[in-house]
Amino acid sequence: MVQAWYMDESPDDPRRPHRPEPGRPVGLEQLRRLGVLYWKLDADKYENDPELEKIRRERNYSWMDIITITKDKLPNYEEKIKMFYEEHLHLDDEIRYILDGSGYFDVRDAEDKWIRIHMEKGDMITLPAGIYHRFTVDEQNYVKAMRLFVGDPVWTAYNRPADHFDAREQYVKFLTQTA
Repeated sequence: MVQAWYMDESPDDPRRPHRPEPGRPVGLEQLRRLGVLYWKLDADKYENDPELEKIRRERNYSWMDIITITKDKLPNYEEKIKMFYEEHLHLDDEIRYILDGSGYFDVRDAEDKWIRIHMEKGDMITLPAGIYHRFTVDEQNYVKAMRLFVGDPVWTAYNRPADHFDAREQYVKFLTQTA
């Protein structure tokens, strides 16, 4: 099962866990209230997994590709890692399925605090359009992930502040309705 927690405020290497003492765990229900959805799948059979196909069909995830984030596979690795870790939002949902390796998605809660979600092989997550978030690999420096989209892929990230976008306004409205 996925692990999530409120992050400490340390400026230390973002690839470290950043777990405060005492810990402040976050459960799936709290993530759901933020619009973050989670599934645990069998990544060893992603090519022919009926459960993945069912999710894709039900949620209309029609496009996919696979990205490997590691120094020897991703051109401009250091630059890309810095870009992924900049706080941003998207105008569409962000859907990622970890096929191998591990990393962290950080999302902002309703009070603007960082929640760190540790993603490992078999974890699939959907971040709603308009949520501020960021991503980094962990200390393994390796993750292989499936990227899924509804329709054609849109790669545009809007760095914070981006509150003027309709997707952000709709997300903030969603938060007030689930509070």
